[in-house]
Amino acid sequence: MNLPLADLFQALADPTRLRILALLRELELSVGELAQLLGQSQPRVSRHVKILVDAGALERRKEGSWVFLTLARPDVAEALSTLADEATAAAFAADRTRLAAVRRDRAAAAELYFAANAHVWDEIRSLHVAESEVEQAIVRALGAGPLGRLVDIGTGTGRMIELFGPTAEQAIGIDKSSEMLRFARAKLEAAAVPASLRQGDMYALPLPDGSADVVLLHQVLHYAQVPGQAIAEAARLLGPGGRLLIVDFAPHEREELRERAEHARLGFADEAVLGWLGEAGLTGQVVEHLAGGELTVTLWAGAKQPVRLPRRRAA
Repeated sequence: MNLPLADLFQALADPTRLRILALLRELELSVGELAQLLGQSQPRVSRHVKILVDAGALERRKEGSWVFLTLARPDVAEALSTLADEATAAAFAADRTRLAAVRRDRAAAAELYFAANAHVWDEIRSLHVAESEVEQAIVRALGAGPLGRLVDIGTGTGRMIELFGPTAEQAIGIDKSSEMLRFARAKLEAAAVPASLRQGDMYALPLPDGSADVVLLHQVLHYAQVPGQAIAEAARLLGPGGRLLIVDFAPHEREELRERAEHARLGFADEAVLGWLGEAGLTGQVVEHLAGGELTVTLWAGAKQPVRLPRRRAA
């Protein structure tokens, strides 16, 4: 007889594995960071992790050469924390103290990465209206209500999740760059905004159909060689009544952005974006044009139709 609960309890019947669960309740960690925190070799920690993964307690997520771990069963970790006695709680407290050093290391690495790349981002920002105006336009487009399940594709520094994560039921950021994910992770931790960050390609997102209520493509589409395919993949995530918001540049002639900033497309015409939204099964509209600089920022929205229940016939 298969007893998953028995397998889970057996997997947890080890002090180190309980500590791993407690640490991951506080923060997503790599295997290397866990080894540092636990004072054990990485192979030994990997064996403990494998047991927990096989029992369904943890999930692995690969980011470049790193493997990050997250809780597959947050409810189990919460229950174990409640049941922990004073001695166990004291051991967890010591681990949490060491966890602060990991947070500091991440923040320092993020600062170095930002310092090396900030000049490119600042140069692009100087070409259009203030970023605060763009963000206010996004707020207007999304409205004041709760956002439900939010997915930010090409999350970059995590700014969109920092802004909108607090009003979302769940916030997930996806980026192809493991370096950007580490930067975003440190930034969101410092801002105390809970989010799940995952490495993935805009053409093959690591999420199931219908898993989002709101999807954002903020200053991402100009990196796409096949924008229509990226929009279709974003639309795939939307549940009935879900919304896709695209924020990008109108057509321009700043050819140097291809070389210095790796832009594949020099902006988009409204007709092109609305056409791609329609092909993806969404009702599209132009939300707003933000002129005022050398580059015009445009917001486009696409909505997935809600499921309509059949009308009941009168008796």
